[in-house]
Amino acid sequence: MTDLLKPTDIPQVEEAVRWALGNDKTLELIGSGSKRTLGRPSQTDATLDLSAFTGVTLYEPDELILSARAGTPLAEIEKLLDDNNQQLDFEPMDYGPLLGQPAGQGTIGGVVATNLSGPRRIKAGAARDHFLGVNAVTGRGEAIKSGGRVVKNVTGYDLCKVFAGSFGTLGAMTDVTIKVLPKPETEATVVIEGLDDAQACAAMATALGSSCDVSAAAHLPDHVASYFDGLPKAEAATVLRLEGVAPSVVHRTQMLVTLMQPFGPALALDEAGSKKVWRSVRQVAPFAAESARARPLWRISTAPAQAHRLVDLITPAAQMFYDWGGGLVWVAMPFENEADAGSIRRAVAETGGHATLVRAPAALRASVDVFQPQESGLAALSKRVKDSFDPKAVFNPGRMWAGV
Repeated sequence: MTDLLKPTDIPQVEEAVRWALGNDKTLELIGSGSKRTLGRPSQTDATLDLSAFTGVTLYEPDELILSARAGTPLAEIEKLLDDNNQQLDFEPMDYGPLLGQPAGQGTIGGVVATNLSGPRRIKAGAARDHFLGVNAVTGRGEAIKSGGRVVKNVTGYDLCKVFAGSFGTLGAMTDVTIKVLPKPETEATVVIEGLDDAQACAAMATALGSSCDVSAAAHLPDHVASYFDGLPKAEAATVLRLEGVAPSVVHRTQMLVTLMQPFGPALALDEAGSKKVWRSVRQVAPFAAESARARPLWRISTAPAQAHRLVDLITPAAQMFYDWGGGLVWVAMPFENEADAGSIRRAVAETGGHATLVRAPAALRASVDVFQPQESGLAALSKRVKDSFDPKAVFNPGRMWAGV
């Protein structure tokens, strides 16, 4: 065996894993490699490259079901869906530009493995919620299949969900089945300018608690607003998206503009402007810019009501913006080789939530907790799940936590 293993079918994947087991070797799992620097740097003996597992194997637009081999480019899947006026409703972002890679290189397997989602997460859920089935090879060298090709097909434990967000630590996914949905007919975005963070969080909470059916809510402070396409001015903007059939969007936009009046004058962006704004939010535009890529980047989930308080507890020199109505905060630290993990962890401990170090040099990612440290009971459960699928820690050892 060589240091790079590139199987083309499931038996070859099983053979590669059995070789690793028989020789006490460990394997790094990759597809296109666009997310290779996510997580802790792990030392492995060989790379299991699944990029040959490409192609859509089943697509039934009327049944809202798509199956594809795990290495299929996400761009290819989104193009196929767009041609049929459908979409991945969880709106996965592209990590490539954030990590210094070209855009459009991610795979559907990588999306599921990292449980990606974009601004529509607050309404549609994450990748996990649309994940219906998986074929995979475990760390025992055994091919398994879980789930199926219908939405209501589970009795007992929905095993495929365990793979979502596992970062390749449980098994090598070869095929995935996901739910797709129709694209909305149109969209619009209501913008309130000039709010501070606390006011913006209150405005987003009001909008999301209303009957306007807001599908995305973000606050873009003035120090990053210029990076977002489609905004009328480069100043702080709180943006609220509405989607659906045209008459409904027009009516709800008017309702929302009126509802936001106590927070300040509101204006509405048309479909073209709205798409530009949310494409920038989805792609984390301020921190994907080349000039920002050297700065350590954190992704923090917290209670929306606590988001502005959490930001106040972090060094004021950091740059950030809010997505998911305040439930997600992207934070870029000010210095190239300083993640300031202590400041982040203390803020999260005080306000609740969890933080992930998305981007930093390998030496820095090796020296701090990249993922939120687990309390003892949860850590023990994670270890038992890992041992069930991969008892000899063949796959991506230590990618998420030491020993897992």
